[in-house]
Amino acid sequence: MQRASVWWASCCVAGVLALTPAFAQGTKQKGAIPRPAAAAAESTPAAAAAAAPAAAPTDSKAAIEGFRSANFGMNEADLRAAITKDFGSKPDTVKVQDNPAELTRSLLVTVPELLANGGTAEISYVLGYKSKTLIQVGVVWSKQTDAALTPERIFSNANILRAHFLSEGFKPDSIAVNTPVNGGLLMFRGSDSKDRTVMLLLQGTMETKDNNQRILTPTGLLLFYVADAKSPDVFKLPPGQF
Repeated sequence: MQRASVWWASCCVAGVLALTPAFAQGTKQKGAIPRPAAAAAESTPAAAAAAAPAAAPTDSKAAIEGFRSANFGMNEADLRAAITKDFGSKPDTVKVQDNPAELTRSLLVTVPELLANGGTAEISYVLGYKSKTLIQVGVVWSKQTDAALTPERIFSNANILRAHFLSEGFKPDSIAVNTPVNGGLLMFRGSDSKDRTVMLLLQGTMETKDNNQRILTPTGLLLFYVADAKSPDVFKLPPGQF
């Protein structure tokens, strides 16, 4: 799951950012609304969206600096110190993962109850190709991080976090909610005044019922804090080489 989630994050960020606010009202399109199988009717994304607070109509108040004590721009040594401060993690429990395609380096740590009653999550801190400093933080909840997680618990985590981000005051024209994407549902996307971005993605398996209703059974929840999603500090071939 660790390798798959990091790869999936790299592939989906640009596509998710390309979604316009008009398309962000994806749950209002024709046809049935994705929802987790076996979830209560009032817990569907449509019902949750109706109950969620509206985005602030004024200027952005949100400021995305990183995640907890880990700030964008930190080098690896400072980042490790921040991880220890936030979670009391011992050095030998912090795993290292290199991305051979993007030439980035990630520090991975497993944290029980990162979200109250939300189960065990895995956090990945990505260090940029050139800067060697923090450019992205990702959080994953899934069966691979916690075997006790159920689709209902994963969906509940998604609803809690979406409600929180909707109240934070992100730029109104950057906000997208309940938008179908490949492999799941974009629960929330928003940027602050410096275009640093938060994305909350519900992964799952989609099934179409006899009445053409699309049912999403959640298998994972991914949360990203991205310093520069449009021009990330990753390796790219220079123009004209091939």
